[in-house]
Amino acid sequence: MKTSRKSRVDFKGMPRDYRGLVLMFMPRAVLDKIDYDNTMEVIDALAGHELTDDQELFLDTLSTLAEAYEQQHHRIETRNLSPIKALAYLMEEHGMIAADLGKLLGDRTLGSKILRGDRKIGPAYARVLARKFRVDMSLFLA
Repeated sequence: MKTSRKSRVDFKGMPRDYRGLVLMFMPRAVLDKIDYDNTMEVIDALAGHELTDDQELFLDTLSTLAEAYEQQHHRIETRNLSPIKALAYLMEEHGMIAADLGKLLGDRTLGSKILRGDRKIGPAYARVLARKFRVDMSLFLA
């Protein structure tokens, strides 16, 4: 019987090499909510940190597996939604304000600039946002 992890994964204890990461958490198809929750726990532990190349590859692998599950089970219609409107909606759902967005992106003033339309969301920021909100990064790219 599958179970969710009881302890939180901590970045400090994460292996720095791919082999070690795989030994810690084997990447595999995400087939149900428990697989998804466990995969997202590892993704959340890795996201927002300075990663080694192997950690980045591992994170990309897990993100791809989680995204496939989300596309099948939690797809949201986004064709007519602008990147800024999508971001504003997700921020509201997560109780975030512009300052929180700026902190997430590494520059406190950046959040309000993006939300006003003074600054576009580039690929690097789209990736951070996609990880945070667990959506496809294309949602944030015009």
